[in-house]
Amino acid sequence: MSSLSRELVFLILQFLEEEKFKESVHRLEKESGFFFNMKYFEEKVQAGEWEEVEKYLSGFTKVDDNRYSMKIFFEIRKQKYLEALDRQEKVKALEILVTDLRVFSTFNDELYKEITQLLTLSNFRENEQLSKYGDTKTARAIMLVELKKLIEANPLFRDKLAFPTLRSSRLRTLINQSLNWQHQLCKNPRSNPDIKTLFTDHTCTPPNGPLAPTHVNLPVAAVAKPAVYTSLAADNPFPPPAAAAAAAANAGALAGWMANASASPSVQAAVVTASSIPVPQNQVSVVKHPRTPPAVPSMVDYQNPDLQLMKRLRSTPSVEEVTYPAPRQEASSLDDTKNSGFYHASRVHGHKHGFSSFTPHIVTRERLVSKPFKIWEMSTCSVQFQALMVNDTPISVSRVTWSPDGSFVGVAFSKHLLHLYTYPGSNDLVQRLEIDAHVGGVNDLAFAHPNKQLSIVTCGDDKLIKVWDSMTGQKLFNFEGHDAAVYSICPHHKENIQFIFSTAVNGKIKAWLYDNMGSRVDYDAPGHWCTTMLYSADGSRLFSCGTSKDGESFLVEWNESEGAIKRTYVGFRKKSAGVVSFDTTQNHFLAAGEDSQIKFWDMDNINLLTFTDAEGGLPSLPRVKFNKEGNLLAVTTADNGFKILANAVGIRSLRATETSTFDPLKTPILSAGIKASVSSAVGNGSPVSCNAESSPVRPSPILKGVDPLGRSVEKPRVTDDAIEKAKAWQLAEIVDSAQCRLVTLPESTEASSKVVRLLYTNAAIGILALGSNGVQKLWKWSRSEQNPSGKATTNVAPQLWLPNSGLLMANDITGVNLEEAIPCIALSKNDSYVMSATGGKVSLFNMLTFKVMMTCMSSPPASTFMAFHPKDNNILAIGMEDSTIHIYNVRVDEVKTKLKGHQKRITGLAFSANLGILVSSGADAHLCVWRIDTWEKRKSVAIQIPAGKAPTGDTRVQFHSDQIRMLVFHETQLAIYDASKMERIRQWIPQDVLPAPISCATYSCNSQSVYATFCDGNIGVFDADSLKLRCRIASSVYLSPEILKGNQAVYPLVVAAHPMEPNQFAIGLSDGTVKVMEPSESEGKWGASPPSDNGVSNGRTTSSSTTSNHTPDQLQR
Repeated sequence: MSSLSRELVFLILQFLEEEKFKESVHRLEKESGFFFNMKYFEEKVQAGEWEEVEKYLSGFTKVDDNRYSMKIFFEIRKQKYLEALDRQEKVKALEILVTDLRVFSTFNDELYKEITQLLTLSNFRENEQLSKYGDTKTARAIMLVELKKLIEANPLFRDKLAFPTLRSSRLRTLINQSLNWQHQLCKNPRSNPDIKTLFTDHTCTPPNGPLAPTHVNLPVAAVAKPAVYTSLAADNPFPPPAAAAAAAANAGALAGWMANASASPSVQAAVVTASSIPVPQNQVSVVKHPRTPPAVPSMVDYQNPDLQLMKRLRSTPSVEEVTYPAPRQEASSLDDTKNSGFYHASRVHGHKHGFSSFTPHIVTRERLVSKPFKIWEMSTCSVQFQALMVNDTPISVSRVTWSPDGSFVGVAFSKHLLHLYTYPGSNDLVQRLEIDAHVGGVNDLAFAHPNKQLSIVTCGDDKLIKVWDSMTGQKLFNFEGHDAAVYSICPHHKENIQFIFSTAVNGKIKAWLYDNMGSRVDYDAPGHWCTTMLYSADGSRLFSCGTSKDGESFLVEWNESEGAIKRTYVGFRKKSAGVVSFDTTQNHFLAAGEDSQIKFWDMDNINLLTFTDAEGGLPSLPRVKFNKEGNLLAVTTADNGFKILANAVGIRSLRATETSTFDPLKTPILSAGIKASVSSAVGNGSPVSCNAESSPVRPSPILKGVDPLGRSVEKPRVTDDAIEKAKAWQLAEIVDSAQCRLVTLPESTEASSKVVRLLYTNAAIGILALGSNGVQKLWKWSRSEQNPSGKATTNVAPQLWLPNSGLLMANDITGVNLEEAIPCIALSKNDSYVMSATGGKVSLFNMLTFKVMMTCMSSPPASTFMAFHPKDNNILAIGMEDSTIHIYNVRVDEVKTKLKGHQKRITGLAFSANLGILVSSGADAHLCVWRIDTWEKRKSVAIQIPAGKAPTGDTRVQFHSDQIRMLVFHETQLAIYDASKMERIRQWIPQDVLPAPISCATYSCNSQSVYATFCDGNIGVFDADSLKLRCRIASSVYLSPEILKGNQAVYPLVVAAHPMEPNQFAIGLSDGTVKVMEPSESEGKWGASPPSDNGVSNGRTTSSSTTSNHTPDQLQR
């Protein structure tokens, strides 16, 4: 809008005010966004008209525009919440909490929990921070002072708080002048013209003869002259059009990253005038560090560093790959190791049309999969690509990366194509998708979860970033804005904010939200050329590494709050001919490859910590990549192979994985290449060479120049398949507690109460157990020297946690027969509250105070199973005793719909966000599939009960991390289903060493294992793909001899898997005890994967009854 058009709006505002059109005045103020009427705002705040207050504010700012805006809305909504509590309107207060205040939990979950606790107090003034809260009028006045300061400091309100100085009735004056001019232009002007309309130009009706022109002064007011518009001094000149556009752009810009500020009695604004990341010219200056005294300590102070509005994006440690430098005729990449830490997907050498080796095993040096390049379906490719192939254009691989759960492998090529493979766990890759992704090269790819569905993000030479559905290959988003080829991408999420960082070959850094609204930032990377960006493992620190066209390399850390470079690391020696790659590990160290060396830095020190040449053989710019745990480092070599450097922990993990064929690895190895002493996190690196260009025959494990078999260094080691097969696979059997790590949770034994439900908290810091008596217990681990992460571990015992009030989380069991009751429980994704029931009402508990926030769903019928909706934490699927499923909205306390399809009570529920379905299981031994958009029933499948067994008991379901495969367990079997077709893929029936009925089963967090407990006390660890037994854990491991000899059988009723550590699980016993188990440090995992024929050990074929069935079970409509 031009400057004159803006001024016309002000003239209209003045006219409406003079004419007493009050509502129209304020509506135009809001809709134009040109003038914020502080007087009107104050009136509405003092009157407590909160809906109008927020509606008026919405014309100028939104809650997530910047930290000032967020604090303004928070103060208003908090006051509304406190007033409802003061009136003892708890239902209204709860509605405000979940509807208006919940948005702030994304930025400060602790504050939201603290506010939630006020619901449990009879008078919120019992809270120390609110003890001085007075009456409503006084509180509003205090808040209003704070709001005015925030509005004045908010850059979005700059030049909008002062109405321009105008003479009264300025619009009328201009109209009068216009009419005078029109009258002077009349051919026959009259002395007393009759002006009847403004819709057409004025002309005088000609009389008997022409009259001389007469200047006409029309009356200024045809009605009573109104009062002059409220006087507001024009302290600042009105912004020019460019500045106005910039102000509008700033509202949605990501440049307004929040900065910390301490409280101060006055409001001070400091303008960012310089930054290492330049502010674009079309962007207004950002006001930072407002210093305002909080009206309520800590409840008001939104300048806390823990509550930063993520308009400035932060991303976690990407498991994405490190790129080879452009140009890319022979582009190569080293990607992150697979979740287990012992697989590596790498394109380490190129052929004319792609690659010939893939996924080497880093212990055996054996190439597991070889995939020659081919075009899967030429007809689906673009005309441009088909033309290239006619000319026999060389194609190489530019990137290979694993999906976060290790079930997919993505491959990007130097021309157009993207290939997606599934990795079923065997030594094979299955073709899934071929996408003609970009015109030119596909320079980078990564996996992300926008809208909680697995997607593939790519960038290319065509200057575009694209997002693809990993299931269908459909393009979901297309981001345009770079002026040069996009070099790298770094997708990430912060709470519910999903975004992508991208860097181009001209050094531009941009960030994108998944909304097709364009780039949110536009900055210059150091060196102004190719750059990659990564975050530390905990997502708290941002780093980038790149190289300029002149060959100068830069490794820097960015200041999170200012958008400037915080520190620049030194130690690069000479100019590089390509781009230096780097990686981060353990929230502590950085590694980069340069000058045929691997260099390490402590994140907190700019000086080089140490370096190693890994015993030679490295290229000038080696690629580097840490495994997930940070104890192994993959490094490319000059002969198109790679080496693995390991610290002490990494060596132990390699020993745990190796086979007996490779005894040399069992001796301690210290690299002579390390130039300086360093902590175990990066020191004592042991290189293990793997040459991926060799033939499928495995190379000799030559370490430190010594051939342990006494063979020539050049002579390849030939594998004797006959000898290998002669060494029968051994089932791992653990019969003593010394063979594993075990911890018993304190104060858990309670003979009168069995552990019937067991959960890890989503943050992995605690375990929640529900007893058959309806009481829930929570154990928490704390940070210590023995447990620096504070996560659940067997190294130290947790503490039984209780709030200061001493309350127990006890379900309503009034009139309930506990012997017949079926307990159920569900934990919110942010661990802030839990819903549970034990035959009676469903209770919503606050996890901090253990107080009941609300109850619902009175029995009968009783609730028997619960599961939260994957996309809406307010929606809960609740299975009932009468065989129905209630879709319940917690926020409005209402059952939205009831699903009917089972014949007996519901025993299990599982959502798949990728497939958009809910799968239910019942005591009728049936599985039902429901659409989660319409809640329509799609299929009903009867599980196949083994001959001679009764179809009674519970059937449970759990989705694999790929959201397609599904674990189904019944006391008679374990089964794997393809949920997209509801076909059974695999089945295992109790037998041999595990003959007893199954009591419970669950996937490990990475879905590579299945933990199953049995009614005779045994525990089985199965391969999740084949359902073949890897390890048996006897009851003698976790039960004392006295209990084993006792009259009452004690066995696990439930098992839960650690959400982050795939080899840790917890069991809940029939005597009320909870145990946490992990394999020994020397082993590292629960047994080895059995061979394809499962092997034979001691005359037992431990999984011979594992069956495969690709025929659909009978479907019932």
